[in-house]
Amino acid sequence: MEPFNQILEVLFNIEVVLLIFVLVVLKSSIKFVPQNRAWMVERFGKYQSTKEAGLNFIVPFIDRIAADRSLKEQAVDVPSQSAITKDNISLIVDGVLYFRVLDPYKATYGVDDYIFAVTQLAQTTMRSELGKMELDKTFEERDLLNTNIVAAINSASDPWGIQVLRYEIKDIVPPNSVMEAMEAQMKAERVKRAQILESEGDRQAAINVAEGKKQAQVLAAEAEKAEQILRAEGEAQAILAVAQAQAEALRKVGEAADTEPGQKAIQLDLATKAIAAKQAIAKESSVVLLPDSGTDASSLVAQGMAIINSINKQQKG
Repeated sequence: MEPFNQILEVLFNIEVVLLIFVLVVLKSSIKFVPQNRAWMVERFGKYQSTKEAGLNFIVPFIDRIAADRSLKEQAVDVPSQSAITKDNISLIVDGVLYFRVLDPYKATYGVDDYIFAVTQLAQTTMRSELGKMELDKTFEERDLLNTNIVAAINSASDPWGIQVLRYEIKDIVPPNSVMEAMEAQMKAERVKRAQILESEGDRQAAINVAEGKKQAQVLAAEAEKAEQILRAEGEAQAILAVAQAQAEALRKVGEAADTEPGQKAIQLDLATKAIAAKQAIAKESSVVLLPDSGTDASSLVAQGMAIINSINKQQKG
């Protein structure tokens, strides 16, 4: 019985070993690739396939994972470097490069280290693009500079399966002498702008004062014109009122003279005025004037009444 038990024990051990071997083989053959990653599988040292996200199978002990490539967008810091502008100014420039792997096969077998390669390419391209621009343009046209760098890198990195999405310049540091000159220039520009603004203010103030005086003169002339018009209208209305009053007085005198009491009143007024006239003449002259008829003032009154009566008869006739 002992040999039989030994045989059973050996068989059991073999089964356990086989089970463990099968489990190891299954574990080695089943691969779960994470999202946005790609695994390069080689068989006997030669590229066999690309395993994408999800459940994948390989041949154990024959196939192996040669490379694990991330398909996510990556940001790489581009170290500071020296560059010379078109007007021979030395600058220290650094930036950040954003890219992603489009073809994991090219990124694995097209270049040894694609991150190092694309970083070096970004540096050389940056120096080349800065050499085409003057110092002032590097500060004013950063967007154009970034766009040119991205276009140049993409044209060169296509064999590597890399797509550069963005390139951002973080800082541009010119030499201290250039910084001092730029600060002096900026200060001069600020002083110039301040003087221009001040002169424009003085000019505008002078224009405003002149406009104010002009408007004041115009308003004064218009006021004087209006005053003269009002004065003339007042005088005209006064003359018209006096004329109307005189006409009304004459009309009333005429109406009163058309009656017998009125004629007597006229006779009395004429006699009074004749006597007053003779008295005035007697005071002013030593010559004594006598009426033609040789009579007193009553004859003058009678003559006046005769004239009035003849006029009345003509009007009635």
